Amino acid sequence: MGAIIAVLNKKGENAAETALTMLKMLKPKNIEAYGIASPSTIKIGKTVDALQSQDISSYVAIGYIFSKISNMDKPQPVELENAALVFEGRIYPPNKEISDAEAIAKRLQQNREKIANTLIKDIQGDFAFVIAELEMLIAGRGVMGVQPLYYGETANFAALASERKALWKIGIEKTDSFSPGHVALVDKNGFKFKSAKTLTHLKPKQITMQAAAKELQTLLEHSVKERVSGLKEVAVAFSGGLDSSTIAFLAKNSGVNVHLIHVSLENQPEIEYAKKAAEELKLPIHVHLYNEEDVEEVLPNILWLIEEPNPVKTGIGIPVYWAAEKAAEMKLKVILAGQGADELFGGYKRHINDYSRYGSKKVREAILNDIFKMYETNFERDFKICNFHNVELRLPFATYQIAKFAMDLPLELKIGNQDSALRKLVLRRVAEKLGLPQFIAEKPKRAIQYTTGINKALKKLAKRKGLPIREYLQKMFQTILKNKMTQNE
Repeated sequence: MGAIIAVLNKKGENAAETALTMLKMLKPKNIEAYGIASPSTIKIGKTVDALQSQDISSYVAIGYIFSKISNMDKPQPVELENAALVFEGRIYPPNKEISDAEAIAKRLQQNREKIANTLIKDIQGDFAFVIAELEMLIAGRGVMGVQPLYYGETANFAALASERKALWKIGIEKTDSFSPGHVALVDKNGFKFKSAKTLTHLKPKQITMQAAAKELQTLLEHSVKERVSGLKEVAVAFSGGLDSSTIAFLAKNSGVNVHLIHVSLENQPEIEYAKKAAEELKLPIHVHLYNEEDVEEVLPNILWLIEEPNPVKTGIGIPVYWAAEKAAEMKLKVILAGQGADELFGGYKRHINDYSRYGSKKVREAILNDIFKMYETNFERDFKICNFHNVELRLPFATYQIAKFAMDLPLELKIGNQDSALRKLVLRRVAEKLGLPQFIAEKPKRAIQYTTGINKALKKLAKRKGLPIREYLQKMFQTILKNKMTQNE
C-alpha cells in the first residue's frame, strides 16, 4: 500500500527529476521505501534523497511509495520485459503466495495494452496501475474507483498520481479524476482513453423484496468475507447505524476479530446509541470524543488531504480522519466502512424530497447519478485520508456486483413511497434476516457530519472569522496550498 506517480516528458527530456519531485509531495505516515523506474531501470531506496543520484535516464518515469499492509506486499516498481509497473490497491480474493503487483506483472509480460484492458474486465478488486513503456505510459483504474487516480497535462508533461498535489507541484493546475473502468494510453500527444468495463443501466428488473434481500445478503456476505480474508483483526468505522452495523456483523461472522471505532464531538446523542448497538452486536467499541478545538487543529490537515475546500467533504472527512488515526494507534492495518450504501440504495433524505416533488422518474435518475459519481464524492476523499495513516480502507458495498444489483432494483425496494421516512428498504430487510436488532434495522439515516457535531463546529469556527463556512474553508485552503507548494523547493 502506498501511492503511485507517473510522468512523461513531452519534449523528450529526462523525466526522472520530475518524478522525484512528485514523490516528495506524497507523505503518508510510516513510509518504508520509495521506488522509481524507467522502462529499463528500477531503483528502490529508504528515502527520496537516496534515489537522487541513481542513474535513471528516460522521458518516461514511474514512482511508488511503499508501506506494508499485507505480509505479501513488497516495494515497487516491478520489472516487466522492457517495461516497469506500479500497482496500487487490492485484488479479491487475495493472493496467498505472491503480492498483487507481482500477480499482475505475470500477466503483463506480453501485449500489455490488450492485457491491461482485460485486467479491468476480469479482475475483481480496488486498484490503479501504470506501466512505463519505452515511449508511452499505459494506465488503468478499477471499475468502482475506490483507489484514487488523477491525471493532467501541460505543454511539457503528461502525468498521473494518487493525489492531485503531486500534479500541482509540477505545474499541472487542471487535474481530473481518472474515469473508473478505463485504460489510458499516454504519449507525447497526451491522453487517449478507452473504456474497458463500466457501470451501465438499462431498466429495473422485476423482483420481490424477499428475493432481493436474499440476493443482497449473499453478495454482502461474499464481499465482506473477501475483504477480511487473511486478517486476524479489523477495524470498522462505526456509527451504530444500519450500514456500519451490517458490515460489522458480517465481519464478525467471517471469523475475524472486529474492533468498532466510534468518533464524535462531546455530548452528542448518537454516542450512547452507538454503545447500545455495539452491546447488542456483542462487539468491543472504542469511543473517542473530541471538542471544537480539536476540529480547528485538524482542519488544515484535512483540507490538504482531501485537496479541496468542500464543506460537506470536510465535515465527513474529519471523523474519517479520527477513526483511521485511532485504528493506526491500535496497530490495525485495515478499516471497513459502509460508504456506498446510501448511493446504491437511496439513503439520502434528498431522495425522498425528489420523490415528493418530482416523482419516481426523477428520483431514479438522481440515484443513478449518485452511483456513477460516488467514487468522486466519497471514495477518493476517505481513501486518501486513511492512506495518510497507513490504514487501508476497504468498502464492502463498493463492488461491481453489488452496484449492478442495486442499479437494477425497482425504486420501491429502496424508498417505498413518498411518505416513508425510511430509505434503503432492501438493506433493512437484509439486516432483519441477519438477526440484527430492530432498533438498528429501522434507524433513520442521519449524515455523519451532523451526528458527530462536526458541521455545527465548523460553522462556529467560520462565524468567529466573520465568514460563511465555504469562504472560511476556501481562504484556509489557499493558504495551505501556497505554503505546501513552496516546500522542498
